[in-house]
Amino acid sequence: MSTETMAKPAKANILQAINAAIADAMEADETVIALGEDLADPEEGGVCGVTKGLSSRFGEHRVRSTPISEQAIIGAAIGASLVGFKPVAEIMLMNFTTVAMDMIVNHAAKLRFMSGGQTHVPIVIRTMTGTGFASGGQHCDYLEAWFAHTAGIKVVAPSSPKDAYGLMRSAIDDPDPVLFIENLPTYWTPAEAPEKDYRVPIGKANVLCEGSDVTIIAYARMIQEATPAVAQLAEAGISAELIDLRSIAPWDRETVLASVGKTGRAMIVHEAVTPFGAGAEIAAVLNEELFGRLKAPVRRLGGAFCPVPFSKPLETAFAPQTADIVGAAKALMAR
Repeated sequence: MSTETMAKPAKANILQAINAAIADAMEADETVIALGEDLADPEEGGVCGVTKGLSSRFGEHRVRSTPISEQAIIGAAIGASLVGFKPVAEIMLMNFTTVAMDMIVNHAAKLRFMSGGQTHVPIVIRTMTGTGFASGGQHCDYLEAWFAHTAGIKVVAPSSPKDAYGLMRSAIDDPDPVLFIENLPTYWTPAEAPEKDYRVPIGKANVLCEGSDVTIIAYARMIQEATPAVAQLAEAGISAELIDLRSIAPWDRETVLASVGKTGRAMIVHEAVTPFGAGAEIAAVLNEELFGRLKAPVRRLGGAFCPVPFSKPLETAFAPQTADIVGAAKALMAR
């Protein structure tokens, strides 16, 4: 068969993949519901349209627009989960999870433990964040380390439509709370579309590119910055292995340790500020487990330790870019 007549792989973006994942889960299980601000169709399915069409298809009793109250959204989701539902709750922006912090870390995360394993809280908390739209310091922080530090909560951050679908389906299936982080600037970038009912196991990383000189560990939008960096490093004669963590808590220690054990050099890249971030935890484990095999100190590359600037040039300088990853990797090779 000629290449002209071969069918091209289907494409989708992350926004469409999440919508499809929720729709497929709702179709398969009547206990799956969605709630959050402006989710129902008269309000266009949320601020970016992630849930567009779902209330028309499944009814507003299952896709509920709520008042502007993060505590009410999470409180209602927890209560619904305790009587047999599987809520997918949206907190519009990740910074606003702070308003419901008590509900999330003192109730959702701890109820299974406090009940001796008798009570589960199968909720998914969808939230959006990410620099790139000059949204200012109160709208685009990455706060994943706060939640990863809380026992009882799983934290995932997809970088592609296929992973967004697969992680969302796994998150809805999970008996415990899952924080599902969506990156706004990556919503509309098309890539390979997921197959229906596809799953990505929570806690399993993806080796996107194999290499022998240095391991680059990233997630969410930083994969889009790291991918061209790997190509540029190859042109400079440096073989970089790129790992998409996908799941931050739990994270795939086995895959990361195997990779860094092979290359002897590691760099963790994230958009969150560098101090006390997820990269610090990974770096500490690499030091504990591979100290004698490391050829250079583990490098962390993250956002500047300041609120996200509103100014577009300063915002661009705040988060790691492709050139920063290339420069840091070259510096690691020179150690």
